[in-house]
Amino acid sequence: MAAGRGEFFRSLLEGLERKPAQPAPGRQQPYRGGGNSGFGGEQSVQCKRKTGGKRSKKRPKAVAPSAVNFSGNDRRLPSEILVKILSYLDASSLFCISHVSKLFHQLANNEVMWHKIYMSDFGSQTWRPKSADDVALKVDPVEVKDQSVGHWKKLYFRTIAGQELNKWRRQLRYINPYTGLPRHTEWVLRYLNVSWELTVCDFQGHENTLPQSRAYFSESSVIVCWSGGGFPQYHQISNIQLHGVRREMPTSPEFRKPDWRSLILKLDMRPHTGRFIGKDRLIRLIRLPPGFIVGIWRGQNSVAFIMASLHFHKLVEKSLLGSPVCPYSEPVDLPPADNSDPEFGLHGYALHFVLHNTGTEIMSGYFRQLSFRTVQVKSRLLELRVISRTNVSQHRSLSGSIKLPWKTDTLEGSVENCCIMMLTLLDEFQKPFWCVSSPVYITMARKTQSFDYSGEHFLIEYREPEGQVKMTLIWLKEQKQFFLISLSVYVPVFKVNKHFSTEY
Repeated sequence: MAAGRGEFFRSLLEGLERKPAQPAPGRQQPYRGGGNSGFGGEQSVQCKRKTGGKRSKKRPKAVAPSAVNFSGNDRRLPSEILVKILSYLDASSLFCISHVSKLFHQLANNEVMWHKIYMSDFGSQTWRPKSADDVALKVDPVEVKDQSVGHWKKLYFRTIAGQELNKWRRQLRYINPYTGLPRHTEWVLRYLNVSWELTVCDFQGHENTLPQSRAYFSESSVIVCWSGGGFPQYHQISNIQLHGVRREMPTSPEFRKPDWRSLILKLDMRPHTGRFIGKDRLIRLIRLPPGFIVGIWRGQNSVAFIMASLHFHKLVEKSLLGSPVCPYSEPVDLPPADNSDPEFGLHGYALHFVLHNTGTEIMSGYFRQLSFRTVQVKSRLLELRVISRTNVSQHRSLSGSIKLPWKTDTLEGSVENCCIMMLTLLDEFQKPFWCVSSPVYITMARKTQSFDYSGEHFLIEYREPEGQVKMTLIWLKEQKQFFLISLSVYVPVFKVNKHFSTEY
């Protein structure tokens, strides 16, 4: 298709640039235009007169209003002929040629032309009453022109977009009852050939866009890594932009559609200094909210790699439906108010909680029937006690050691006492209430948290404006593993009031 369009435009241009044949002596060269009168109403073609054996000077020919001038006096095509030529193009070619000039923009937005394109592609899918079948097939061009400007063009692309959305939205309807998320998120992302690009900008305004090096999928999140060089010095980074990119499969080697880029996140580095979370013999890790990890070579200030942990909640929409400069805006879907329940919004929660790294699941759990206590409302921070320190039956072991593997093009390693925390808190309607996927790290507890175990006590804490998470672990030296003895999730009161339209 692309080669055919290119050959067509090439032959058209050669025909326009070809010099017209010289007229025979004594014959008048025919005028090519929309008529024989100019703008002022005078005759545009003057008869030849012989005066003393010499030709009289011709008056310059006036261009007819409906003619198109192609940078030459004799290279004119009427607009009607151009519209006829454009009518043989498909929708994508017509859209592209509308950006060539103002004239082609006007001609390529012809309502009758776009109506024919729409009816040829989607006319059979449009419902019509049986009694009006014969009438509907006969469309008056005057009625088409009476529509708002660009109506059929907008309707065509809206229908195309709707069909494209329905292909993957149909797969996202099936919800996992434990995670509250679509079951086939990973399949949809792979099927649509979605990847993620990182744009790093320094304080001099230089930008460097890096395609993803690796992606590690888990049950409810994905860890994306970028490496291979091209990063500025860490202290010179001014902002980081994360885009979802859908790569179209080329229909031919000569024709490739540009990739669509959807802005997911733009992180300004000026107010964020980053937090040191761990190191090994080669690198040290810096955590940047809300889920970035920057690996810096030890003894230097150069960046080795960047990781981002992305939660599956609305990840497909964020990666596809945003624009290159504006992220996807999630629609507000508030639960119905229940004035009969005095503790509406404080009970019936469920939590899906996972600790993992790029290749191992360290701990996973699903907890139901969680509730806030009414007495906590005054503190403006509500607590969900998921695992109680005093209830030994709720304590659970962690499989393997807590570490975060990393890899570049040439080297690899792992940082101890770091991992990724994935949290999905569901409300009583099994809708996502708070979703987190972020790196966390272990610190030594200042005091003993429990006397039921003999071992060193450690803490894992996570904080952001939307909520907090606190975990208490004990290192069992004989078993050589961690034991989770406490897990609490804290949510601010304003978040509950906003979600449930309450006034606690």
